[in-house]
Amino acid sequence: MHKPSSLRWRLLWNLALLLVVLMLASGLSAYWNGREAADTAYDRTLLASARTIAAGVSQRDGTLSADVPYVALDTFAYDSAGRIFYLVNDIHQNLISGYENLPAPPPGTPRTDDYPALASFYNATYRGQNVRVVSLLKPVSEPNMNGMAEIRVAETDEARVSMARSLAADTLLRLGMLAIGALMIVWFAVSAALRPLERLRTAVEERQSDDLRPLPLVEVQRELWPLVRALNHFTERLREQFERQAQFIADAAHELRTPLAALKARLELGLRASEPEIWRSTLETAAQGTDRLTHLANQLLSLARVENGARAIAEGGAQLLDLSQLARELGMAMAPLAHKRGVALALEADEPVWLRGEPTLLNELLSNLVDNALAHTPPGGNVILRVSAPAVLEVEDDGPGIPLDERDRVFERFYRRNQQVAGSGLGLAIVGEICRAHLAQISLHDGELAGLKVRVSFIAGE
Repeated sequence: MHKPSSLRWRLLWNLALLLVVLMLASGLSAYWNGREAADTAYDRTLLASARTIAAGVSQRDGTLSADVPYVALDTFAYDSAGRIFYLVNDIHQNLISGYENLPAPPPGTPRTDDYPALASFYNATYRGQNVRVVSLLKPVSEPNMNGMAEIRVAETDEARVSMARSLAADTLLRLGMLAIGALMIVWFAVSAALRPLERLRTAVEERQSDDLRPLPLVEVQRELWPLVRALNHFTERLREQFERQAQFIADAAHELRTPLAALKARLELGLRASEPEIWRSTLETAAQGTDRLTHLANQLLSLARVENGARAIAEGGAQLLDLSQLARELGMAMAPLAHKRGVALALEADEPVWLRGEPTLLNELLSNLVDNALAHTPPGGNVILRVSAPAVLEVEDDGPGIPLDERDRVFERFYRRNQQVAGSGLGLAIVGEICRAHLAQISLHDGELAGLKVRVSFIAGE
């Protein structure tokens, strides 16, 4: 079986993933921001160098010459972070001084608006290295020379990359420390938040198996109250179920003990006799007692089936059924028993009546209602099985009926009004359980035949 993961570790893992994503995004953002800051800082130095070189450009004998002072290159020439290159072209783009083939500005390169100069900044590759280049135009206006001289100064990007990486690393370091601190805070916070659950678990584990008292609400946070209430509600239902089972077992034991004791006593009495007539009478009595015990056992099994069927209905196992067809089939099955008892069994079900239910339970309900009516109807009487819309079932007989003050008790288990009538006292109790499983309403009324009418109102099916 797969071991469930820890809630604490799951929260920390999800938070750690989120922090890693944020750190990566922040690191990339810090790198590019650092690169922009480095470009801004170093571009100013590039432009200052280009201006210094431009100041040394002069006209002699109709030609331009460039006197490049050392200070123009001293700022970053051959330093530990990068290397400087420069180029000076005359008004005809002929090289006057500097490095050959230093890349020219790409077509469409805009002039900078950050500085008051005719300068353009761009990135290029020179001698296999990435460089940042500034192209500065210097106007030349002499009697015999008029145009724009160009000064290009380039710097390898090691210093800029180093600065951007340093800023990104510093940002990641700070974010990493913050993330570690956040994870530690979350760890302690989650541990503190889960401590009431640990107390709740301990309280449940330390209880005895028969201790179904409600759990206290005062020792847990307000957010855990719904969970504790749900557990208490479940415990209450479980306690009621145990009580019903214990009461049922006690009642069943009592109901079985009496006929078994009577059967055993009768058999022992018959064994002491020597006359065949007494033996035969004893066997007949034992057979009748065995029939009653068999009927009682079947009723007990029916109760177990009702519980299973109710669970199936609750889990969505109900079927769309025709109540009229079920009543018709049950009437045909019970007709021989009615004929044997001298009772007329009639069915009134002209059209289909649909409902959602469990067929085994509904057959059990119909069988118990009709069997109960036949048991209390004298010979020559009548029992009517009636089905009508929207989803109503009625079983009416012309027996003695049930007084109003006893109509609620007949649905109790093992309750019997007339001890002279054979039965287990479980028939109507089973009917009541089946009605509850189907969310149906059952009621007892005075019948038109002066007997009893049992009416069951179901929820009509779609």
